[in-house]
Amino acid sequence: MRRATAVLAVTALVAAVVVAVAVVTTRPADNASPHHHHYRRGRAATSYYLSLGDSLSRGVQPNSAGASVPTDQGYPDQLYAMLRPGDRGLRLVKLGCSGETTATMIHGGICSYPGGSQLAAAVRFLRAHRGRVSLVTIDIGANDPNACITQLSLSKIAACVSSAVPDTAGNLATIMRTLRAAGGSKLAVIGMSYYTPELAAWRDGAIGQLVARLAERLAAVLNNVLTSTYTAFGARVADVSGAFSSGDFSSGVTRPALGKVPRNVALVCSWTWACAPPPRGPNEHPNAAGYRVIASAFRRADLR
Repeated sequence: MRRATAVLAVTALVAAVVVAVAVVTTRPADNASPHHHHYRRGRAATSYYLSLGDSLSRGVQPNSAGASVPTDQGYPDQLYAMLRPGDRGLRLVKLGCSGETTATMIHGGICSYPGGSQLAAAVRFLRAHRGRVSLVTIDIGANDPNACITQLSLSKIAACVSSAVPDTAGNLATIMRTLRAAGGSKLAVIGMSYYTPELAAWRDGAIGQLVARLAERLAAVLNNVLTSTYTAFGARVADVSGAFSSGDFSSGVTRPALGKVPRNVALVCSWTWACAPPPRGPNEHPNAAGYRVIASAFRRADLR
């Protein structure tokens, strides 16, 4: 999950354009169910938990040299540990790809898959294990606006960002429609909203606080689009943004290393590497505690 704070000020200028997309409705596949179907627990027979998405689905964290590497502490690993006591035959399968966007998930281009893309690999797995996939979790979309940073002018960056969220909505609808077709209407799928690592910029004075507020505004728009699309296809949503109190600038929290900061800033500093000193930080990925918070959000979405 890569982020580029350099485009945040520009994205605020096109917020009026992308906000409209948050209310766009997507037509689910004909066999999509509007209800979540709980998967069976307590079985000894082999069943599968399929994890899809970007670097968060791989549990990426910075190592001692500062390189972002996959770990076994990600939210799928921790959610699997929570679920397995109730289903001893459950097996975790991770197909996620670090840096994946909604477009590359459909078409490939970052990670290598036998079917050419993560979505194709997921479809193959769902078809090969029809009726035995207990749960699918997915996090995708946070990387979509990053390609805009390669544009050469502010006007091109603005145009790029204004189209990024609509493209994300369309691509995610394609992904969900395809997963539903392969897995059936009773397939349990849980997506997620994102926390906002750029909140760490709050510590950098007035400019940093402006960046933090703009970043959260954009994240709220993206999360609304993701949530509405997931639910349109009968999936539940893990409220990771809420678990991180991402929009809470009002309540102050005092931390020894930070002083008094808003609650959302304190939590993103506690649960990610965004405020860590070099060489591990600053890095936007969660630490083990943060991944557990995300796993718990998925667990709550499953139990409701």
